[in-house]
Amino acid sequence: MPKHERWNTLLELLAASGKLEVEEAASTLDVSAATIRRDLDELAEQQLLVRTRGGAVAHGVSYELPLRYKSTRHAPQKRRIAEAAADLVAPGEVVGLNGGTTTTEVARALALRFASGRPEGPGSTAPAGPALTVVTNALNIAGELAVRPQIKIVTTGGVARPQTYELVGPLTVGVLNEVVLDVVVLGVDGVDPHLGVMAHQEDEASISRLFAERASRVVVVTDSSKLGRRAFARICGLDRIDLLVTDTGISPEAAAQLTEAGVEVLTV
Repeated sequence: MPKHERWNTLLELLAASGKLEVEEAASTLDVSAATIRRDLDELAEQQLLVRTRGGAVAHGVSYELPLRYKSTRHAPQKRRIAEAAADLVAPGEVVGLNGGTTTTEVARALALRFASGRPEGPGSTAPAGPALTVVTNALNIAGELAVRPQIKIVTTGGVARPQTYELVGPLTVGVLNEVVLDVVVLGVDGVDPHLGVMAHQEDEASISRLFAERASRVVVVTDSSKLGRRAFARICGLDRIDLLVTDTGISPEAAAQLTEAGVEVLTV
């Protein structure tokens, strides 16, 4: 099992129970106790947990795995979801993207889709300008798109969170209050049929909520593992979501609940 998968599993186990024992974790992951000890030591160095004699305990809410280790989880599904979401964006639109692995894939898909600039037919009277404008609070997305001359990239400013590279806080709010978005594509940590869409961190949830408020259309992108899952902070209710793009692992019951709530569901 690759290290990033072990780390993710360890942190998920820690989030569920609040503590880990080396021998029990080694048995669960089918690896040696020495490997688990090294993993726990490295996670402790990143302040994602607190080492104890024989195991580890949760470090506040810092069990969330940094983005760089999440990137390969459900990777094929995320790429398909991202491509489908990118196809929904029209040339010249202003698109909001919050942080996360799936929205990062959306940014890459948008860059490929608009690689040749704004597609305009003969005799088009469309005004000259960028093929696309992207507003984001994610530093990694801004970094990837900043080198694309056909895409205008607007970053929000704010205080960076190391786990997700997202900018949060009053500076972020100030910029978002001054822009109008055609569509926002939101990555989320949970989708509940009654509570709506959620994130692990309250500051990230509040910024995602503001993204949704500034957009004419709200698209949620998430793999099916997050459907029916709850997270700590609520972003918004399902009544604010226009479309949810997910993979074919969604259950018929979950799809029916979302449809009944007025959310269009696109599976890829």
